[in-house]
Amino acid sequence: MAENTKDLFDHFHQPGTIAWIGLRPQKKAAVQSVSSAEIVEGKGLVGDHYQGASGNRDVTLIQAEHLEAVGKILGKEVNPGQTRRNIVVSGVNLLALVDKTFKLGDDVILETTGLCHPCSRMEENLGYGGYNAMRGHGGITTKVIRGGKIKVGDRVEAGEDGRRKTEDRRRKTEDRRQKT
Repeated sequence: MAENTKDLFDHFHQPGTIAWIGLRPQKKAAVQSVSSAEIVEGKGLVGDHYQGASGNRDVTLIQAEHLEAVGKILGKEVNPGQTRRNIVVSGVNLLALVDKTFKLGDDVILETTGLCHPCSRMEENLGYGGYNAMRGHGGITTKVIRGGKIKVGDRVEAGEDGRRKTEDRRRKTEDRRQKT
């Protein structure tokens, strides 16, 4: 049982699973669904056009459960490639991984850098209302801390160092509050 609310941030019912992997070979090109991929530290997925373009957006992830929600809002099935995210996970709340590092498969460690907000392409890819349907369901952006290979079916787990990172940020915030 948690001693306080802060402890609850580290309680995950189960590990998640990689459900889908996609590579965007060129800007605006169709996303290619693959069963496995290599992720490089500081760059992202090998074969993705965005690789290395930004240290805060190496890899993008979205929840399968959110694709279902967007589909219900739009009244149609949403293909993961339409969202232009790199990885679809299921069984874990990606928003619970904000301010944490987490592990994909046996080797890859990612650090959440922010929310992945929808862009105007969602209207083009999902149809009228697609942009608004994706709001709040766009997933997260991450940077690669440690690279490696991943495949569909691999586990997604919050990392120990992610817990320390969250505690460090809380401590810094408390220190700033005490100084003012």
